[in-house]
Amino acid sequence: MSKKQNVRRKDGRIPVQVYLGLINGKRQYKTVYGRTQKEADEKALQIKLALKKGIDVMAEQDTFGQWAERWVKLKKCSPGRLKICRYSIKKLSSISDIPIGKIKPSQIQEIIQQFAECNPQTGRPSARKTLLDLRNAAHQIFELAAKNRVLDWNPVSAVEIPSDAPQERREALPPDIIALIESTPHRAQTAAMIMLHAGVRRGELFALEWGSVDLSDVCIHITQSVEMFSGTPTIKDGGKTQCARRTIYIPDKLVDYLRPLAQSHIVPLHGPDLVFPATHGGPMGGASWGRLWKSYLATLSEAAGRPIYFTAHQLRHTFATSLYLAGIDVKTAQDQLGHAEAETTMDIYTHLDKVYKRRSMDKLNKYYASQMQVIHSEKHSDNVG
Repeated sequence: MSKKQNVRRKDGRIPVQVYLGLINGKRQYKTVYGRTQKEADEKALQIKLALKKGIDVMAEQDTFGQWAERWVKLKKCSPGRLKICRYSIKKLSSISDIPIGKIKPSQIQEIIQQFAECNPQTGRPSARKTLLDLRNAAHQIFELAAKNRVLDWNPVSAVEIPSDAPQERREALPPDIIALIESTPHRAQTAAMIMLHAGVRRGELFALEWGSVDLSDVCIHITQSVEMFSGTPTIKDGGKTQCARRTIYIPDKLVDYLRPLAQSHIVPLHGPDLVFPATHGGPMGGASWGRLWKSYLATLSEAAGRPIYFTAHQLRHTFATSLYLAGIDVKTAQDQLGHAEAETTMDIYTHLDKVYKRRSMDKLNKYYASQMQVIHSEKHSDNVG
């Protein structure tokens, strides 16, 4: 008996209907199309196999963008982390309108590769952490769809991060830049000095009040931080991690810098008594900080007579490096930096070990080279004699 041949449509495609069952008391069908009867039958077979696995074949037509929005709504995390999630979704915009059930691993891999080669924002290859954030966001979105029986597997499982993706490591500032920060007046100098010599995070700095600065006991108490809510900087208790609440013991040079500021500042009649407020007296926001930081770098560049560029986070990394070079143990450094996990601090120390031990070996090589020069010089003198 010959196989059933469906009627070809005017556009040349052959339709095949698949019965899905009773939904709300009505018989539901899904139609698939193929250029040949064999192709249409194969698509129909895939639908039937998916139904046997319990896959919701109607929902798989929902786009990746729709599932991404569902994921964001269900995501329980800080506003800062939520911002990173949304930014990752934006990077995946090229697959946003594609039905999630039709996206292949190669399409996601291409996006990862594009950002690995060049990040449009920086013009440089994306760091490994950026690529990991991107892949993790995609993986969690597909995982949500899989748990809701829209997919029977997660295509991101087959996506890899390029092995040559650079690690996002901020180098510590050299002594000449540190001296420039300490000697160049600017409204942002106070922020730079505190981040450089206390290692506070930017959000912690924006929420720091004078009542938490104890110059007699040479320490700063971190008890709160600033986060953006609906575009407005808001002070909240605690910080980025459970260990963000901490006491940071500060060096004399920061005490000497802060003392005249503490004595001369005027306590506001209303609102928090912030160490580094915005011009309106409240906590600093992202946009105003961006403008101020740009102005600060321009002032430093003018003072140095050459272009100067570094990020605020590099100041915190410089503080961590100073702790390492001073011989501060990992546990104490963890407390000072407010890391939730000792592994985070250990990772920094391990990286610095490699950097500075390699420099130490360079010194040993120079020493050996100088000794060989002495030996050759002595032999030459003996031969002349």
